[in-house]
Amino acid sequence: MKISSKIFVLFFITVLSCSNLIAQTGKKYEANWESLNSRPYPKWFTDAKLGIFIHWSVSSVPAWCGKEQYSEWFLRGLQTGDQGRINFQKRVYGEEFKYRDYAPLFKAELFDADEWADIFKRSGAKYVTFVSKHHDGYCLWPSKYAPGWNSMDVGPKRDIVGELTIAVRKAGLKMGLYYSLTEWNNPLHRWSTDPHNKIGKYVEQHMIPQFKEVISAYKPSLIFSDGEWFNKADDFHAAELIAWYYNLVGDDAIVNDRWGSGSDTGFLTPEYSAGLKISNRPWAEVRGLGRSFGLNRNEKLDAYMTSSDLIHLLVKSVAHGGGLMINIGPRSDGQIPLLQQERLIDMGKWLKINGEAIFYSKAWIKQAEEKDVILKRIDPEINFNWVRNSPGKPIIEDAFTAEWTGYISVPYTGWYFFEAEVDDAMRLRINNKIVIEKWGEVSSTAQGNVMSNLNYSRERGKIHLKAGIKYSLKMEYYESKLNARAHLYWSSNRINREIVPYSSLFISKNGSSENGLNAVYRSKAIWLCYTRKKNDVYLIMFEWPGKELVIDFPDPGKNMKATLLGREGNLNYSYKNNKLYVDLSDIYFNDLPCAHAWTIKISKLK
Repeated sequence: MKISSKIFVLFFITVLSCSNLIAQTGKKYEANWESLNSRPYPKWFTDAKLGIFIHWSVSSVPAWCGKEQYSEWFLRGLQTGDQGRINFQKRVYGEEFKYRDYAPLFKAELFDADEWADIFKRSGAKYVTFVSKHHDGYCLWPSKYAPGWNSMDVGPKRDIVGELTIAVRKAGLKMGLYYSLTEWNNPLHRWSTDPHNKIGKYVEQHMIPQFKEVISAYKPSLIFSDGEWFNKADDFHAAELIAWYYNLVGDDAIVNDRWGSGSDTGFLTPEYSAGLKISNRPWAEVRGLGRSFGLNRNEKLDAYMTSSDLIHLLVKSVAHGGGLMINIGPRSDGQIPLLQQERLIDMGKWLKINGEAIFYSKAWIKQAEEKDVILKRIDPEINFNWVRNSPGKPIIEDAFTAEWTGYISVPYTGWYFFEAEVDDAMRLRINNKIVIEKWGEVSSTAQGNVMSNLNYSRERGKIHLKAGIKYSLKMEYYESKLNARAHLYWSSNRINREIVPYSSLFISKNGSSENGLNAVYRSKAIWLCYTRKKNDVYLIMFEWPGKELVIDFPDPGKNMKATLLGREGNLNYSYKNNKLYVDLSDIYFNDLPCAHAWTIKISKLK
């Protein structure tokens, strides 16, 4: 789009937005939480279930970070002395290169808003949430409050927010915007660097007018605010801004829950988690297809969700009364990586057959069926920072345990100090003696504050050990929710503090035994989910049960029918002793209507 078409873009946005205003009830909301929370959540959001999140900005030029980090936090890494990011920038871009120098390289030459919107529609998503400004302050619209630091002035020389808003709405999807309330490098207040209580001038002179600028111009149906966790909602004038937004946009408008402490409104946004249980507020699990929101070129294939992983996550979220906001990270040239496109399109194909079990559905009296799962392997050391990810399949992200067993041998006789850094709980035994015990949860990190990951405890203990002897070692670990880490250090009068090394750990007491520790991870895993619509219940199976599905089920009555979505004909079934038996013996692999998961519809319940 040429610069001369800027006015044309804004004109059409205004026209499209005005059509939304016609549906307003006329009720005005006041700037207090009682008034704001009296407002019903819009039905479009509770019905939609699936949205696309997009992190794409200046940080998409380096598109690099550690394997368990967020690439969109590149600037913050430079500020805090992250040697990985610093060394990468120096090696690739030069010694004198600065973060602002990425902006001219962010050209977006392949960005096609209509192509993006088509991919999103084919994925089955019902809404899009685009990052209009992340914590680095770079704006994807021509903000007069960020001169020289927006997509019209430097980089693409285009109004990215405007183009995408038109394309998304033309495709029949709702448009939402992410807006960071804070900035790492704003001269009025450098978030995470300057004192948190000195944010007032920044809020009054920059944040509020810029927030109103972008919302007034594009009138999104959804606002996803972020960067709030060090301040109170009152510091951001959150109630005033939300009331202003509701009154401006009307009944379609919805906000998320990240507005600072003291606020209690908006849809919930668990991030890289195992999801929520039933809540009285709508919620959407928020995560990327990989470990990062922005594109991270340092990620390996196994960091990405498979198509099955993605579909199962959507189903689990919906079954528990929520939804999914799955993030993509385009390249700096504007192309959505083909692997990400494939995952979205596979989800869309699955939803074409099974979508009636997802869209407009509600949670049933039962949400899921679980089973115990286990992962066994040899870990070279106890040195893990999983952040918000699983240790490995099939273990889930939250509520898992780990147990490391084996033997330890020390190079010198003497007293050894052991130190564990853990989130949440652990117990260390050496030679059957408890050396460290910290059994109990640490309060969870603020849910948006995933990259800080500092809310862990250090526990210490000491024991006298003799060189040349293999002592039994057992470390037990429990993760509750959000961030997860487990590190085991040692030190002595001859050894500086270090991770207990691979060379001193053994899987057995035999003289020639392999180095490392036996690791056993355990958790629950869902294999079947339920959703409902009126008198119909949907059984969505992640595993094909074979010739018969047997589940506990309330009495369905005499008129019940069972069908497999995507396949003609009824399924035979029987009911006895409070169990439902569905006959699948006539269905063979080639008869399955789709891959990844299968849905049995139970209709005409009494």
